[in-house]
Amino acid sequence: MDGSMPPMQQIVPRKGPDFGLDGDIPRHWFGGDAFKTRFFDAMSLLFPEGEKFFIQCVRDYRDRITDPQMQANVKDFIYQEGQHGMVHDAYNQRVAAQGVAVDQIETRMKKILAWQRKSFPTSLRIAQTAAAEHMTAIMAHSFMANREMFREADPRMRALYVWHAVEEIEHKAVAFDVMQKVGKVGYFTRMAGMLYLSVVFPLHTFLILSHMLKVDGVKNGFGTWMRGLAWLYGPRGVMTRLLPHYLAYFKPGFHPWDGGQMETYATWRRVFEVNGDAIAAANALHPA
Repeated sequence: MDGSMPPMQQIVPRKGPDFGLDGDIPRHWFGGDAFKTRFFDAMSLLFPEGEKFFIQCVRDYRDRITDPQMQANVKDFIYQEGQHGMVHDAYNQRVAAQGVAVDQIETRMKKILAWQRKSFPTSLRIAQTAAAEHMTAIMAHSFMANREMFREADPRMRALYVWHAVEEIEHKAVAFDVMQKVGKVGYFTRMAGMLYLSVVFPLHTFLILSHMLKVDGVKNGFGTWMRGLAWLYGPRGVMTRLLPHYLAYFKPGFHPWDGGQMETYATWRRVFEVNGDAIAAANALHPA
């Protein structure tokens, strides 16, 4: 592909749907599995501050963008990321009520990201952002395509993550295009951003996950971690399946729109646009 957005694709600035997060969602909403639930919960705790950081990194280049379509894409990207942060923040308050140290974790994240903004050059920060958008996009494509992925999840949480995935797919090339076309960031800086993210993202996720499991009083910690890591990194693991798509980023001529099936995205959007019901749209992809 030439790097342009496919004709059927557009970034839709939706208001975050009502997922019923104030309802009776189980503590371990992913089929009663503590590790699987807390893996996603740990990522949720990273999202609000992470989304703010990504928005800032793209905004660093905003006054240098002359193309009207790219300006519009950036505007919609910012709106979508802002909505993601607000919805996940609402869910994170629920997690805080369970005894998880959400405020302390978010304060630590603010300090780390503030240090990065002070210490890293603008080019490396946009490279981090583009890398993070690639990682979330390939997870989004995979989670939507795999009909078994969220089968055991609570329908409200399944709907939240599928909605988030849809929008990550829609805007998956925005930061990359700003990096390449406006920032003129070179290949090695792009790789440095990805390699840095490849270390710090799982590190922070697993540190938060470990804290959550302790709060939950999960017994047989070693067995829980071994089963959980096999689910993620085993031969058919959630993350193992992403490896070819992850490695594609390292090709010199890579562009985010080079890959990723759109059939499930089209199904979700068709159902959602009937009545704005995110749970029904997610169920159309992942029937219970």
